[in-house]
Amino acid sequence: MNIKCVIIDDEPLAVKVIQNYIEQIKELEEMAVFNNAIDSLAYLRENKPDLLFLDVNMPIIDGFSFLDSLDEKPMVIITSAHAEHAAKGFDQEVLDYLVKPISLPRFIKAVNKAIAKCKDHPKWDTTRDHIFVKVDKKKMKKIYLDEIILVESLKDYIKIITTKGNHIVHKTLSAFTEELSSDKFIRIHRSHTVSIDKIDALEGNSVEIAGKRYVIGRSYLEDVKANILDRSISTTGNKTGLE
Repeated sequence: MNIKCVIIDDEPLAVKVIQNYIEQIKELEEMAVFNNAIDSLAYLRENKPDLLFLDVNMPIIDGFSFLDSLDEKPMVIITSAHAEHAAKGFDQEVLDYLVKPISLPRFIKAVNKAIAKCKDHPKWDTTRDHIFVKVDKKKMKKIYLDEIILVESLKDYIKIITTKGNHIVHKTLSAFTEELSSDKFIRIHRSHTVSIDKIDALEGNSVEIAGKRYVIGRSYLEDVKANILDRSISTTGNKTGLE
């Protein structure tokens, strides 16, 4: 389990405390830090963290007003110097409310709630690797990773091409590729990320997948060839001779 966290807090000391605590808990991964909520908006749209550590009293917009503005809310743990806002926090269905200064035992107790909630979420279902993507304003679609053939960039959108059909998702190719396992998927061009297992042939500066050829970008060529060759060597124990 790898719970991706974002910290939004305008107090540098408080941020350092939370960062230190995150480093001590193996299930947590720090993604980014922002000292005000407005600066985080574009990042949250693109990267979809699992958990926010959110301060209440901040410049420009307070934490509660910021939560009200979000269409999609991750799990939220409020971090505040003011205990009197706790009732409002729970009205907004935050996971927990931590009063500064935050002790490690209290932090762990809050994080355990996030870990327990994640264990019951389909995203962490280990029976078969899959990912959920938003295919319209309300519908989340489960896509099994072993069915993905390639992912094509359409500027601010991507087309996920699978063995069962295609899906258009409002996300950049870079952001989506980061969510995929580098052992199973590789970026071959600024416009394409492909499933390594679906590559049928490698020739010159292109790969063949499902009967179609896709050009490998010049800046990706060396890494793509090395990845495919190393994968073949580790599987067969013999060098394939790909040039």
